[in-house]
Amino acid sequence: MRTEILIILLLLFTSAALGQTRITGRVTDNKKQGIPNASIALKNTYDGAITDSAGYFRISTMEKGALILVASATGYETKEQPVTLAGKGLQADFTLKEKISELNAVTVTAGAFGGGMGKKGVTVLSALDVQTTAGTNADISKAVNTLPGAQQISNQEGLFVRGGSSYEAKQFIDGSLVSRPYYLGAANIPSRSRYPATLFKGFAFSTGGYSALYGQALSSVLIMETIDLPEQSEANAFISPIQNSLGMQHLAKNRNSSWGFNYQYTNTGLYYSLVKQTPDYFIRPRFHNADANFRIKTKNGIIKYYTTFSTNKLGLRTPNIDSASMKNAVTLGNYNWFNALSWREYLPNGWKLTLSGSYSLTRDHITSQLQNASNVPQEYFAKFWLDTMNFQLQRRESLLQAKAVAEKKFSTLNTIRFGGEYWYSRYNLNYNSINENLPDHLVAGFAEAEFYFTSALVATIGARAEHSSILQKANLAPRASLAYRMGKGSSVSAAFGQFYQKPENDYLQVTRSLGYTKATHYILNYQKQVKGTFLRVEAFYKTYKDLVKTWPLYNNNGNGYAKGIELYWRDKKTFKHLDYSISYSYLDTKRDYLNYPQQLMPGFAAHHTATISARRFFQKIATGASLTYSFATGRPYYAFVPDSSGTAYYIKDQGKTNGYQTLDLSVYHLTTLGKAAAICYASVTNLTGRNNIAGYNYSYNGLVKQPILPPAKHYFFIGLILNWGIDRRQDAIDNL
Repeated sequence: MRTEILIILLLLFTSAALGQTRITGRVTDNKKQGIPNASIALKNTYDGAITDSAGYFRISTMEKGALILVASATGYETKEQPVTLAGKGLQADFTLKEKISELNAVTVTAGAFGGGMGKKGVTVLSALDVQTTAGTNADISKAVNTLPGAQQISNQEGLFVRGGSSYEAKQFIDGSLVSRPYYLGAANIPSRSRYPATLFKGFAFSTGGYSALYGQALSSVLIMETIDLPEQSEANAFISPIQNSLGMQHLAKNRNSSWGFNYQYTNTGLYYSLVKQTPDYFIRPRFHNADANFRIKTKNGIIKYYTTFSTNKLGLRTPNIDSASMKNAVTLGNYNWFNALSWREYLPNGWKLTLSGSYSLTRDHITSQLQNASNVPQEYFAKFWLDTMNFQLQRRESLLQAKAVAEKKFSTLNTIRFGGEYWYSRYNLNYNSINENLPDHLVAGFAEAEFYFTSALVATIGARAEHSSILQKANLAPRASLAYRMGKGSSVSAAFGQFYQKPENDYLQVTRSLGYTKATHYILNYQKQVKGTFLRVEAFYKTYKDLVKTWPLYNNNGNGYAKGIELYWRDKKTFKHLDYSISYSYLDTKRDYLNYPQQLMPGFAAHHTATISARRFFQKIATGASLTYSFATGRPYYAFVPDSSGTAYYIKDQGKTNGYQTLDLSVYHLTTLGKAAAICYASVTNLTGRNNIAGYNYSYNGLVKQPILPPAKHYFFIGLILNWGIDRRQDAIDNL
């Protein structure tokens, strides 16, 4: 009986085995590498398997007939394959395509530094970094100058990027050009940016090869985006011997809208009484700044409005280099009004629409007098080089802008963007008896396409076309970039672009027969980001054409080049509570423009520039410290003097400065004052007291020269930041 039972069971098992179908195969990616832990299943059945470490699988099933075999894996697109099961062995291999998403997609990084701007940039400089980095004194431009590509220029405001002048670098707020981002300053004394870092949720600093959505900048753009809705209602105050401010942000109860304002008053009277300045300020600098904003959340987007009004005034006397008994007395007055309105909306079917507009108005009033030792005005008609110091200048600049950008996302991240913009600018100048009026209508159209071939390979192709009514000329500028992810956290990018810019109004007021200036950028970039560390290496080559020459005639016969390599390293991981960064730039550049007799390295460029910055937070005492060391090799200086024929300039004298070095320190302490969260802040620049010579001023004949030095060796600052509603102290702790 037992024998019969065993025979029956054996026959049943044999029959089942003969009725099974065995499916074997392998799951690989596009590089034929096996994908482990992939799921393989017969659709609408319970039969399936998981691939091993090499991507192989095996399934045994009793199913019969035509079925669907499905392969899926995290990070890859699911793939189906029809199979026919007839009890025989079956081989089924799958090649899965990597799924592209914002989380794993490579981005183009050539020429672009980002901060808080989403997937398009790596955060290397936040608003809090701007406030706490030693030597920046919460000035955005000074903070950007610590990044590679930017030059350390101590006697002028602005961004000097990769051999370009400050005019060649432009700043944008919510898509609109800011025509005058700095307060009006005196010669060889840099002024501050008008806009506080806390206004912005992020920025993108492009050192070249930037998007076709932006134009009229030969070298660089700094793109800033204001915050959306605040986290909650708050009030803030800043108290110091130099600057005081008060502001608030109110968030509606339904969290769909907000409004806010801020007023700031700066007066250097007390500070200059305590810290001696080289210039004789008969009107010590004072500034008023007021801004307001509102934000409204729409169905799938947001509307933002920002307005700011600022005014400043100062007067100073300096020795006249052409006469030992004379002084130059200059009085400066300025006011600026800037308005920006933007609307961003996500529409059905992958569309996004961004509309922006702005209006800005700036008025300058400058009076210059030649005075004797008793501060009495003098006139020297026989010596015109002295009498040119006597003038009255009134300048009015206005800019109206409108811009529309449409964006469409197709499968995964493939995107096209297109749109247009219109600028109406007006420049009025009254200089003694000279009156100039320069209106211009600039119209631009642009298009850009972003193609993801895989999550590791993306290409961007674009173009921008412009027409200026004052130049009566058009241009077409192609742009292209490519990025490839080499491994975890590392990528290589390349970018190419042509960029056009109108000549400065100072030259157009002399002649309107000038054309666009032009620069062509070539960039190769490598970067690697691992949690807590960031490495970036970039090489570039740039050519200049059609630069403005001012001697013997105004024309576009200038040219030049710039090339170099840059390094940036930031580490928040290696040392506990320590955040440090190192940036280095090598620059080789020459240009023949203005009254240069030949191609020369311009006076705003240095071969080697480096910055080392470290921030440390001491939790036990709730205190942070920041130390920044900045270095630059000597910059060239020249004395250009007209020859005897008066048809050309020659170099009467030339040399290089002693280089630039400064060691800056800032300290802040987190505490409370009543119900307010408080941050006590103190900083000092140039701890070593080094004489940093920025260049030389020359007499009319080039025989006498005077070094250009800062108004004082050190700059000291102390202040108290108070917040009600949001505890900003935690932001400082989290940042470090």
